[in-house]
Parts: sequence; C-alpha cells; structure tokens
Amino acid sequence: MHLTGMRGRLLVAVMAWSCGVVPTGAQTRGLAPGDYYREVIVEDVAMRPQGDMIAFTVMSIVEKENRRHREIWLQPIAQGKASGEAFRFTAPTEESTDPRWSPDGALLAFTSKRDKDDNATWFARVGGTGGEAFHLDGVAGEPVWSPDGRWIAYVKAPVRDKDGDGAPDKRPEREGWVAPDAVSRTLDAQRFDGRVVTSIRYKSNGTLTWMPHYSTRDIPQIFVVPSGGGAAVQVTRLAFAPSQLAWLPDNQTLIFTGDDQQDNEVNPDLTADLFAVARSGGEPTRLTSNPGADRGAAVSPRGDRLAFLHQSRVGAETDVLVADLDPAGRLRGTPRNLTAAWDRVPGVPRWTPDGRAVRFDAETNGNAHVFEVALDDRAVVRPVTTGDVSIRSASESRDGAWMAYRLDSPLSPAELFVAAGDGKGATELTRLNASWLTSVVLQAPERLTWTVADGTTIEGWLVKPVGYVPGRSYPMVLKIHGGPHTQYGNTWFPTFHILSASGFFVLYPNPRGSSGYGHAFTYATRGKWGELDTEDYLGGVDTALARCRDIDPKRVGVSGGSYGGFMTNWLSATTKRFAAAVTSRSITNWESWYGTSDAQRLTEYEFHGPPWESRETYRRLSPISYVENVSIPTLIINGDNDWRTPPGDGEQWFMALKKRQVPVELVSYPRSTHDLSRTGEPWLLVDRLERIRSWFDHWLNRKVVTSW
Repeated sequence: MHLTGMRGRLLVAVMAWSCGVVPTGAQTRGLAPGDYYREVIVEDVAMRPQGDMIAFTVMSIVEKENRRHREIWLQPIAQGKASGEAFRFTAPTEESTDPRWSPDGALLAFTSKRDKDDNATWFARVGGTGGEAFHLDGVAGEPVWSPDGRWIAYVKAPVRDKDGDGAPDKRPEREGWVAPDAVSRTLDAQRFDGRVVTSIRYKSNGTLTWMPHYSTRDIPQIFVVPSGGGAAVQVTRLAFAPSQLAWLPDNQTLIFTGDDQQDNEVNPDLTADLFAVARSGGEPTRLTSNPGADRGAAVSPRGDRLAFLHQSRVGAETDVLVADLDPAGRLRGTPRNLTAAWDRVPGVPRWTPDGRAVRFDAETNGNAHVFEVALDDRAVVRPVTTGDVSIRSASESRDGAWMAYRLDSPLSPAELFVAAGDGKGATELTRLNASWLTSVVLQAPERLTWTVADGTTIEGWLVKPVGYVPGRSYPMVLKIHGGPHTQYGNTWFPTFHILSASGFFVLYPNPRGSSGYGHAFTYATRGKWGELDTEDYLGGVDTALARCRDIDPKRVGVSGGSYGGFMTNWLSATTKRFAAAVTSRSITNWESWYGTSDAQRLTEYEFHGPPWESRETYRRLSPISYVENVSIPTLIINGDNDWRTPPGDGEQWFMALKKRQVPVELVSYPRSTHDLSRTGEPWLLVDRLERIRSWFDHWLNRKVVTSW
C-alpha cells in the first residue's frame, strides 16, 4: 500500500532510527499528558454507495467540560481524490455518531441523543435541497435498508404500553433491584434501596452501578418499517435478543444472529446461531446448528451464498464459512471453510461486488488490515492493505472501485484515508492533528525481535527518549498490554510518547498470549500465565539492553493494565529485574478475582476450570502468593467501578506492600470502569497519564537507584 500525504514523518523517522542522534527539527518538547486534550480522532467511516462521498465521525475533547464530543463530517470524493475540503455535517451543539447511507445514497442516518427526544435515530438528506435532520415515522433504531431501498429493519426493545394509551409506561426506578425469584422478603419496598441478587450477571463492564435482574429487562426485537416511514411491524417475539441483521436480495427475508441460551448462566458452551425470518413476521427458522457459535452473516450479491463467522468452542479458532442458500434463505449442503489454512482471527465478513470473494478486517503482527479470500479452489487469504499501520472501519463503494478507512500509526492518531478498491494509491484526506503534532517531538519506534527457549520469535518495539544523547545513561520502562489476547503494534499510544518525553526508553512487546500471531501463539500461555511469558518479557529487556548500551539496567520500570497489571505484579514478585512499577486495574489474587469479576469464563478456560476444580493453578498463578518478594516502589491505579478487574485486588496488593513497608501509593478514580485509560472521563484519564509519568520520573530519573 502506497501512502500519500502522511507528512513523510513515519518513513523518515523509521529510516533514521538508531542509538545515535535523530534530528528533531524546530520542535522543542515531547508529548505531555495535557496534549490529550488536543487529539482529534476519526472513528466510524461510511462511504456512500456511489463512491463520491465519505461520512465519518470526528471525536474531539471538550476540556473545560470534561467530556468528549462527536459529530458527523462529510468528505466529497472524485475518482478517489478529495473534491474540496471535508466539512461538518451535523450540528456542533449535538452529539452524533454511527453514519449509515441509504442504498441510493440520498439519506444519511446517524445516532444522536437530543434534548428529551427518546428516539436517537435521525436522518438527513445529502445533496439537493438538504435540510434539517428528521425522524422517519416508525424508525427507532439503527436502520438496515433492504437492497431495493423500500424497507428499513431495526432492532429495539418494544415499548411498554400495558394500559394501551399509546404512551410508554413509566419504568419503576428500582425495577429489578430485588430479584423476582428472591426467597428473602422485603419488609418495606419504600425504605429498602439495596439490591437482592440471584443472578450471576449483576455486574457488567462499562456500567457504573449493578445491573437489575435480567428477567426484568425488555428483550429487543426486530421491527420493519417502509423506508418512507409508517407503522412499525414487530417481526419477532423472541426470548433472546437478535442482532447483526442482513437482508436477502428478495427483500422479503431477514437473517440475524441469536443465542437461545443467552440466559442460561451455567452454559459453558458457545451457542449463538443464525436464523431467518420473513419480513412480514412468523416463526424464525434456525439456519445453523453447528456446535459452537455462528454469527455475522453476510449475503452474497446474488443471494445464493451466505458468509459468516464460526467458532466451534471456547478457545477454538474463528473461521469464515460460506454456505449455499436456497431461494427461501435456507442453507444447502455443508458450509465451506475459507480460512482453515489462515492462522489469524477474521472480522465480520463482507462480499466483493462480483460475489467472487469475501473481505474482512484482521490484526496481524502488530498491524491491522483488510484481507480478502477468493471462492476459488485455493481459498488463499491475501492482504488488500499493507504497511506498518493500523487500518480499521473500512468501507467500500458499491462497485468496489474505492474504499475508505481510518488509519493510525505510532506517530499520528487516526485520520481518514481513501484508496482504490484493491488497496493501492492510499491518500490521506484529513489532517485533523497536523497543526499540533508539528509542535511536539515524537520518536518513531524501532522493531526488535528475539527468540525464546522453545524457538518462538517474539516481536516488540523500542522508543528512544526525546532529546536522546549518545553516551548518556537513561532509564527504560517495559509496557505490558492487556488481554492477554490483544496486541501492541503500529498504532497511536500517547503513553509511550509521554514517557519518551520524560527521558525514558520505552519497550512494548507482544509476548506469547498476544493476538495477531496465530492461534497456537495466542493460547500458548493457557494454564501458565506468568510462568511462560516471563521469559518473553525478560528476553525483550535483554534485547533492548544489548541494542542500546545507554539503557541503565538498574533503572528499568514495568507497567501495564488488566492482564498487563497482573503481569506487572507477577514480574515484581518473581524477578529482581525492575526498579519501579505502575500496576493498573490489576489482578493479584485469582480466587478473589473470580468471585468479584464479570468475566469468569476467561479463567474457566485459561486455567482449566473454576477455582474449586483448579485450586492449585489459581493459587500458583496469583501474584499475591509471592508478594513477600516485592521490594520495588509501586503505584497502584484502580477504577472504583471496574467490574472486570475489581478494585479489591489492587487493595490487597496495597495492603501487603504497605504492611511490608514497600513504597506504595493507591490511586482510586471515581466513576471509572475498566476502560478508564481509553474512554474514561478526560480529566481523570489525563491525571492518570501524569501519575504514571511522575511516578517513574521520581523513582527512575530523580531518585538514585542503589539496588534492585
């Protein structure tokens, strides 16, 4: 992929990387925590079917109000090039996201919660007379147009109207707080404002309070409305939630994903399937009954084939399957696996216009790209886009001639790009961050690799300090990603640049357990978290020390969040290689974590069962089992409303270190979930960046380290 317009920064900086001096031009400082407020991010991307316009979401930070702001912009296109400047399309006083085009490209739908309007689905005409955003009668959810443009389907919970007056019933404020099947009795419902829980699902990451009992929720259903607006017809009456709608070309049938076991809390298996239902309603037909989960259906242009994702069990590979369809939308024959020989995780499939190939997005070796597999005898997966970048939210024109996407790199937040349908001739269309990026120094990462004892090659990246002077001694921070089944790589990570600006080398590796390197690599650490991957991290530290002799081996810090927090604790307790630590949203005690988290299925697979079946594993892999060995200063960062890695684990670590007189601080962020570092309140997110920076600055830069 040839990239045009990326300021030349990435190429020049990478070519110049060495442990010598890299010219920094007129810039005088590196990235600071407060620069987060200046970031502008391209998010959702939607190309108009004709390929002459791109709608995209722009996210910025409103610092004074401690919030993010999102609005829809439009970029006119002519033959794959910008035809004029991108412009704001939705009102700057409103929040707007999720652009979606009608088949004829005349309407743009988007989501916007406005004032006291209960309907967040809006439409606007693009071109011609234009005009204000409006509702379509009967449409109250993200629209999915039929191929002929005459119908709109959407998913939404039915309106409660038991008295039949046409107005939604008022939901009781505490509905579901007391489980309907509770045996204990509430003496006075007006005086009791607590919770009575009988369901496992009383917590969910991203929410600030406990969840009401699941049986009291309204189950979303499929509705269909004429595209010009009208009375909504409820198509389904399911006991489970449908999602991922797709129309057949006959405009009469909808395919969707559903899991009839969604409320079976002791179900250990993946049980989602594909269903078909007539536009007019009726009993849905189950299309798949494979062991495992089937989801993300995409109908071929002629309606004769169905592509979808399949995973046979927890921990198994995810593949793209293609099945033949009969005229009624039923599967014929045995589905064919298009990605059986491709060892990565494909995203939701989509068809090329000619129906001869399937495309999807996927991560690989620190990058994220668009891939394609043809339906020929070879079924070879090939990259459509390439390069050391991360490409997401790809959207193609109806004829496949053009594609648009968001692209970010180690040196820039996500911007909007357009390319030919084959991925060639990529051009940057926005430069939303160009002005402020020119005022700071960003050091490009150098790719490093090393080999561990079993012969596996591990990949990582090393960032130099801003203002690096050869021969001077520098500290280094090892950064550890979460998951562990995620990846670091060629994308925008402000934390790394902030540490670089404070005089640190920054090493960020993808150890075994990371995604993007194949299935065996991803699950190599099963049952051995910490025990196996320690070698990968220490090998990376040794490789960095050998690469740059100016790194002081006695001034190496370690930091990470979630799994990275667990691993920070583990390395602090089981090695003597580090001089300071910052552990965020971490795990210290797997047994207590299991009983308080919302994600028990993770360790039930990774540790071969729940704690009462794998007690020795849970305790052996808990950093708290070795906390007496910790001697390095540690900053602990918790979110008060983190239900994924609840704050109790960080508190256990704090209490143990404090009792043992190890320098330690515990930072507790209010109104903060597991996603504090990504989507948390801006003021708190920036405060967190400064605490990480200042902790390492104090212990590794300003304080003389005499021992490790």
